[in-house]
Amino acid sequence: MSDGISDDVKDVLGVLTERIEARFGMDIGRLKAAVAAAPLAHPAATDVVKWHGLLAEAQSALDRAEDDLLAALETQPSEVDDPTMSLAHRVNAAVTTRDGRAMVVRWLLDPDAPGKKDPAAERLARPRSRTGPAVQTSAPHRPAGTPAPASARQPGRPVR
Repeated sequence: MSDGISDDVKDVLGVLTERIEARFGMDIGRLKAAVAAAPLAHPAATDVVKWHGLLAEAQSALDRAEDDLLAALETQPSEVDDPTMSLAHRVNAAVTTRDGRAMVVRWLLDPDAPGKKDPAAERLARPRSRTGPAVQTSAPHRPAGTPAPASARQPGRPVR
């Protein structure tokens, strides 16, 4: 894009791509091919490639949103109408998405990032299989005649 609006921020993708290539010692195309061929061989590379792809998608969505907004602004009189304002909100949402994904890529590339060194982060990073919900989603069955726990009683109502 040569309109100047996103040339500086578009470099976010370029800068992070360069950092990825430096970290893994190969260009992004080869890295993507390597991850596609063996996704479990290097989990860090797999995560980075996944998030780089999401970042690239977000950047493309932002570029389209900016182009649409610019086209609408060129036809506007001095006041901006509601459809054009909606386009501006779309640009803002696209920027937020792109920036969030860029933060994830930066975090993945930084071995000293907060939360990467403590044991809790390591436990969370390990994949786990679940057979059901993490918390109970319904009240436990109580036999007839068993009073409800105190926390379930409404104030001012007698227990039956």
